[in-house]
Amino acid sequence: MNFQQLRSVREAVRCGFNLTEVATVLHTSQPGISRQIRDLEAEVGSPIFVRSGKRLTGLTEPGRAMLPLIERLLQDAQNLRRVGEEFAHEQRGTLSIAATHSQARYALPHAVRDFRAQFPEVSLHLHQGSPRQVASLLLAGEADIGIATEALASYPQLVTLPCYRWTHSVVVPHGHPLLRHERLELSHLAEHPIVTYDQGYTGRSHIDDAFAAAGLRPQVVIAAMDADVIKTYVELGLGIGIVASIAIDAERDRGLVGIDARHLFPLNLTRLALRRGSVLRGFGFAFIETFAPSLSRDAVVRAFLDSAHEDA
Repeated sequence: MNFQQLRSVREAVRCGFNLTEVATVLHTSQPGISRQIRDLEAEVGSPIFVRSGKRLTGLTEPGRAMLPLIERLLQDAQNLRRVGEEFAHEQRGTLSIAATHSQARYALPHAVRDFRAQFPEVSLHLHQGSPRQVASLLLAGEADIGIATEALASYPQLVTLPCYRWTHSVVVPHGHPLLRHERLELSHLAEHPIVTYDQGYTGRSHIDDAFAAAGLRPQVVIAAMDADVIKTYVELGLGIGIVASIAIDAERDRGLVGIDARHLFPLNLTRLALRRGSVLRGFGFAFIETFAPSLSRDAVVRAFLDSAHEDA
């Protein structure tokens, strides 16, 4: 049994059982991947994959039982390398961060700047996506740290820690009728077409829940993944915008006015997530504390230990 065999099995599952794609990912040939899989099946004494002719179509029952063990072995091997790198090159390496668009655009820049000043020899890889995509990158080992909304807490394979709470605001062009109200109400918003986040992004569920609780049906005419797109369509007069308050910059958004809507929608919580069982290098802990000062190395380690006790 060797790691190349284990990687072949893992990537076959990740690539939807397409061995041509697996060969590309692992930089080898398709016959070589097939041979690695057959050799492992012969060694463990059970077929791992269901086959239709020469094609793989799914996992067998033994294969489904083996996959978590294979994932764990490969993760432990990666952790061993990281421990070695930590002592050999404490100030050098690569750190991959997965975040939603709003976090990457508005919350992360200052942390990235300060971190780069402290660790100039660390290469930062930034990935953007929905909370589900952030979680997938963490679970696949393609990201070290994930930053998104509460949705990350629904994945038991992740250790999540609260970073900060934030609110929504309404954005409108100068002179808009909503600016005449002394206190904005949901019923006022429901009278206008709305431009806001797509499902699964930046607290959209809290927006929908607030309208539903009030018995109102908002006219969401455009849904987008990030606030810059939303604000662009609001400036064009296509509707009023509902965005994260951190996304409003008075200097840059001179054509718009932000209205505090914290009394209309529930508070949102940004979470930081790590994959259970992963090993984070020293500069990874430093990045976390730079982004969220309350999350010291000790706090993160305690969260890992608490999650391990829950699994025991």
